[in-house]
Amino acid sequence: MLFHKRLRASLFSVGIAAALTATNAFAAPDDVILTVDGEKVYQRDYDLAERLLASELSKMGPAQREQVLINVLSETLLLARLADQAGTTETDEYKQRMKFMTQRVKRDIYVQKNVTEKVSDADLQTRYDELIKEFPGGPEVRARHILVKTEDEAKGIIKELDGGADFAELAKQKSTGPSGPRGGDLGYFGKGQMVPEFDKAVFELEKGKHSKEPVKSNFGWHVIKVEDTRQKSPPPLAELSDRLKLMVAQEKLQELVKDLRAKAKIERLK
Repeated sequence: MLFHKRLRASLFSVGIAAALTATNAFAAPDDVILTVDGEKVYQRDYDLAERLLASELSKMGPAQREQVLINVLSETLLLARLADQAGTTETDEYKQRMKFMTQRVKRDIYVQKNVTEKVSDADLQTRYDELIKEFPGGPEVRARHILVKTEDEAKGIIKELDGGADFAELAKQKSTGPSGPRGGDLGYFGKGQMVPEFDKAVFELEKGKHSKEPVKSNFGWHVIKVEDTRQKSPPPLAELSDRLKLMVAQEKLQELVKDLRAKAKIERLK
């Protein structure tokens, strides 16, 4: 689906703007949460580490995440102290790395304050309207099916259904397909998502009806029932707003960088 592919592709490229996110509104930044040989570590240090390590922490539970952050903060402080004692801050490598990292931090904070946080509701609405124009609308059905090996088996099932048998129960008992244990439930799907023979048959059925003739495909013989029909609609703006904000921020950042490059004199000497 073009709509979802474009959304995912744009979000995949977002990195800078997501690096800095809002801190917990209830945190007290000046609270001392840890001391290492008397040296204080503050809540603001913890919050920063949590933001910068967000991807690594994302799959951890709260208790594990807290312990990891405490370990990172204390170990970093202890090793930094050893680095000071070894004269690391006087080396050329340290100075070179600090220059590079300082520039990156300046960049990230500038982008957060002057690009990401400047994305307006109007910007989001405009981008949302552009995306939903590409959203593939049209009908969707929620269907069940019973898959068997032979046409005679399928005809026998249709006869049972005509006599009042429950479709879902028959699917659990007789379907050889992976959806059998779920009563043959395939969920909602649109045109073109199933094999052609199945696709044609299911979209010709009325809601609540089952197929009166077996449907043959390369998987076997199907008996189909349409549980529900609906028109496919795009997700609401509220559901996408966070991701759209990052998308719009990335687009604005790309325009800013393009303009800066055009005005700058950049020469590769070697």
